[in-house]
Amino acid sequence: MSLSSFSFPTSTLFGPGALAELPARLVRLGIERPLVVTDAGLLGTSAFRQLETTLGGAEKGSRWFLYSGVHPNPIERDVIEAAQACQTSKCDGVIAFGGGSPLDVGKAARLLVKRPGFKLADFYSEPDWSALVPLVAIPTTAGTGSEVGRSSVITLATTGRKAVLFHPELLAKQVILDPVLTRDLPPKLTAATGADALTHCIESYTCPMFHPMCDGIALEGVHLIVDALPRAFRNGGDLDARGKMLVAAAMGAVAFQKDLGIVHSLAHPLSTICGLHHGLANALCLVAGMKFCAERKPGIYRRVGSACGLDVVKSTDEEADHATIEFITRFLAGLGLNTRLREHGVREDNLDALAAQAWDDPCHKKNVVPVTTADIRKLYLEVM
Repeated sequence: MSLSSFSFPTSTLFGPGALAELPARLVRLGIERPLVVTDAGLLGTSAFRQLETTLGGAEKGSRWFLYSGVHPNPIERDVIEAAQACQTSKCDGVIAFGGGSPLDVGKAARLLVKRPGFKLADFYSEPDWSALVPLVAIPTTAGTGSEVGRSSVITLATTGRKAVLFHPELLAKQVILDPVLTRDLPPKLTAATGADALTHCIESYTCPMFHPMCDGIALEGVHLIVDALPRAFRNGGDLDARGKMLVAAAMGAVAFQKDLGIVHSLAHPLSTICGLHHGLANALCLVAGMKFCAERKPGIYRRVGSACGLDVVKSTDEEADHATIEFITRFLAGLGLNTRLREHGVREDNLDALAAQAWDDPCHKKNVVPVTTADIRKLYLEVM
């Protein structure tokens, strides 16, 4: 058995109204002039108004500062501009506020605060990323779990492809999970982000890397999502469901310390090339990816099925997989996520570029079964 490393160090504050604790947490971290990193779409929301009130609306531009230029699929320029805003305003910390994109940009911007002018493509050539300015991560969606992650996914200017910047120093010093901030998330976005969290849990559980702690977290994440996501989708004001989804999303991100699989390799190019929301891309590819894996390694979804509430203990491996995949198919359909790629603007003439990027994506290299370029192409056609 090879050596493995287990670590879950992020300080997390959870519960309705948790945002009110932000000023005290900033003091604890020694942050006096934070930069809020978010996207323009959040500025008119009640969630942002709550943040503004908490930080002191009259002190915007004097005690706290704002960068709101993050793209839906974040690009290197977002990181550069956020870092420049941090330096120009002499900020001593970052508050990343929003979905996965602002969270990823907020994490990565600190790299360029430490090393202005550094090219993110050279990230892994730099051995020292210590002493980054502290980060407080506050998600307003329940999907990526980026708030507890050690990585940032950014599309690089040099390649036009998503790159995973992974380093323990990227971790937030404080996470605030306040379900009130997700209450006004529209149903479609609730569904897409929730499907992202579900995909994280399923793919990380089946990833063959040894990490039993992550396996347990992934399965409980599935259990929470199956209960809470339909309720949050139907009734955005259900704070119990919203809270459970926030926790499940964080659990999915903790679980994929193990790594992910083929579904994420299919999804990443759909965002960079075709502009699909990452959670939606995962949802559209998940069932096809599960069928592909189950055909080659029967029985891998038995415990996922149990986490979904299915009685599959006495079933054969094939029966357990079939029941689980059928359940996930119906579950996604109930959230309106049973559409095809072509319904979201993906064309067959995108296929060559999609397949090439998916093959270069590292996630499928840790998939539960081996994947070929022909497999990738076939899976895209299956969901086209």
